Amino acid sequence: MSISLIIVEDLDEVREGLKNFLALSPEFIILDTFKTAEEAIEAIPRLQADIVIMDINLPGINGIECIRQTVAKTSRTQYMMFTVYENDEKVFEALKAGASGYLLKNTGLINIIEALKELYEGGSPMSSNIARKLVRTLQDPPSKNAAPVAESLSSRENEILQLLARGLLYKEIADQLTISTSTVRQHIHRIYEKLHVQNRTEAINKAFRP
Repeated sequence: MSISLIIVEDLDEVREGLKNFLALSPEFIILDTFKTAEEAIEAIPRLQADIVIMDINLPGINGIECIRQTVAKTSRTQYMMFTVYENDEKVFEALKAGASGYLLKNTGLINIIEALKELYEGGSPMSSNIARKLVRTLQDPPSKNAAPVAESLSSRENEILQLLARGLLYKEIADQLTISTSTVRQHIHRIYEKLHVQNRTEAINKAFRP
């Protein structure tokens, strides 16, 4: 597996640090990095990376607007927000613009790698507190152990959906349930099929909607 990446981040130390760390993994290819959205808007459609790691607070055009201006030109590219912002407005604005993942910059480096792999494989990884905000917005905070309203799902699928809603990555779900990551992927694929959704955000929305 080879996953091509673009990093859009204005802070030199963050951009270079992330680039150098991810370059250590043979699974990733860094196509290019950019300090501004203006540069990225020109390059993203041309490079057609698998994933763009996108900061929000960029000088000039922000990262969310950068996605809006490029998403229609990059059908194979997925966008991972990588930001300090965790307020509801920014989260939903980014997801609506076309982001499929949302990580906070305090995410551990190993978890960043797992999240990028998950996004590449069709998941929608989010930092756990971002996922909880999403659930709280869709419904008054459900009990952590409350079963989601998805009667078509098996008990195991409901259990996995609960963990998805708490923001756990595939590997973290596998570790918690003592099953393989591939088994988690199979369950999640069936969850999406049964709920007629494409990603984690849509699944949480449909299952937890009041």
